[in-house]
Amino acid sequence: MKIDRARAQRAFADYAAHYNTADPKVKLKIDHTYRVAALCSRIAESLSLPQQDIDLAWLSGILHDVGRFEQLRRYNTFMDAQSVSHAALSVSVLFDEGHIRDYLDDTNADSLLRAAVEWHSAFRLPDSLDERTQRLCQILRDADKIDILRVNVETPMEEIYNVTTAQLRQSPVTPAVLDAFYEHHCVLHSLKKWPADNAVGHASLVFELCYPESLRIVDEQGWLWRLLAFKTDNPDTARAFEKITAEMKRWLKANGC
Repeated sequence: MKIDRARAQRAFADYAAHYNTADPKVKLKIDHTYRVAALCSRIAESLSLPQQDIDLAWLSGILHDVGRFEQLRRYNTFMDAQSVSHAALSVSVLFDEGHIRDYLDDTNADSLLRAAVEWHSAFRLPDSLDERTQRLCQILRDADKIDILRVNVETPMEEIYNVTTAQLRQSPVTPAVLDAFYEHHCVLHSLKKWPADNAVGHASLVFELCYPESLRIVDEQGWLWRLLAFKTDNPDTARAFEKITAEMKRWLKANGC
């Protein structure tokens, strides 16, 4: 099976063009998609995988968020808790509506790609995945988490989470969110009660990265530290982020960065 990257990229661009590309939120997801695909390719290359699997990893990055555009059109939000699962919507667009054939004709990789898209934003992967499928899922999940750090710095959180600057700057951090961070795992959406919880939650994604190359990329890019330089007028929140930053530095050093 050969994947034509140029064809796949055209197919994605054509699909996205059906939406309002002048909308900053649409552009955000287009740019995010291309970066995630590139990160998937880099991580896969670091594992010395066959070229076919490197190309599959890249393609999973192109496909993973196609449902975001319809989510935004229908619900005017990227918050799954306030709308629908964007991963499930991506699967529906690609495999129920048949758009996967816009990207490649060969059906042999459909189950692999479907699993990667379906599970890319899940809290945990199911135990039932075979080794190759699990690896593709982990590569995509790593790449997506890495770029989420960037998105939450480059795009004002007020726009992403539909909150005011005042709400963001006065926000406390939910104790359960802090507990999850110090337990070194990602934060369940259901625990997040305040706007500042999103910054802590996204920083905690670093604990879930599977591959050494992923940690190297985080260290190289520096978006994590900019995210943790959280602007707040709440003294308790300021102290919380100082401690969070110190713990993250300690953890990364212990893990080779």
